[in-house]
Amino acid sequence: MQTTSEISSLRSQIKAWRQAGLSIAFVPTMGNLHEGHFSLVDKAKTLADKVVVSIFVNPMQFGANEDLDAYPRTLKEDQSGLSERGADYLFTPTVDTIYPNGLDAQSYVDVPGVSMGYCGGSRPGHFRGVATVVTKLFNLVQPDIACFGEKDFQQLQVIKTMVRDLAIPVEVVGVPTQRDVNGLALSSRNGYLSEAQKQQATILFKTLHWVKEQIITGNRDFAALEAQAIAHIQEQGMRSDYFSVAERNTLKAAKSDDTELVILAAAFLDKVRLIDNLALDCK
Repeated sequence: MQTTSEISSLRSQIKAWRQAGLSIAFVPTMGNLHEGHFSLVDKAKTLADKVVVSIFVNPMQFGANEDLDAYPRTLKEDQSGLSERGADYLFTPTVDTIYPNGLDAQSYVDVPGVSMGYCGGSRPGHFRGVATVVTKLFNLVQPDIACFGEKDFQQLQVIKTMVRDLAIPVEVVGVPTQRDVNGLALSSRNGYLSEAQKQQATILFKTLHWVKEQIITGNRDFAALEAQAIAHIQEQGMRSDYFSVAERNTLKAAKSDDTELVILAAAFLDKVRLIDNLALDCK
């Protein structure tokens, strides 16, 4: 696996692959990789001839009092894992490479609608940062396909909407959430939790599953279900950020006749913010 932090080297390799008629899949990450990230690489390998992974801790998507400086940097371990999974190229740009004029002078991309509320409401400016850096990385890598995890469901919808609205020629593929044996969604932030806390955190997934079963069996009082879910999560020692039943494509609050739904949740366990979701079809 080749690794570079230089745009010129990346573009040279992309050009060579294109001239050889090879297709390219892309997996953008912020590093500190776990099995969830590696599952994206596995999926990408089934969809294209070559797989490019990026590792870039994007300061634009971190807000005030968030953990930018504390975010784990584990490049050596990440390189080893990516090599074992068969990634072809790793791009590791610096902040100066991505934002040469600084954040204040950087053009940005805003995606209205789906970026509002949920994580977008709790983390102002977060999805502007995500959309901007993904657009720039798409322009640099020029992939045919890009793989994103469904755990960050709102992010996935933001990227899909951005690609559609801006006519970016990239197919965005969602990859199912990878979970621990107890149901906890894999996340880089799980590393901040003790083993006891990881077990406690499973209440988020269990509550999502309970609400899903309630809806499948005919309960369409979404507001009441949301209120019950929040109360249960907080009774178990977590602090709810949001718990919402939404229409899956628009992320607007679900109506009783909607058939494609997603249940979105975020909660704090001490200072660690965890997110999760479950999709379901009601016909």
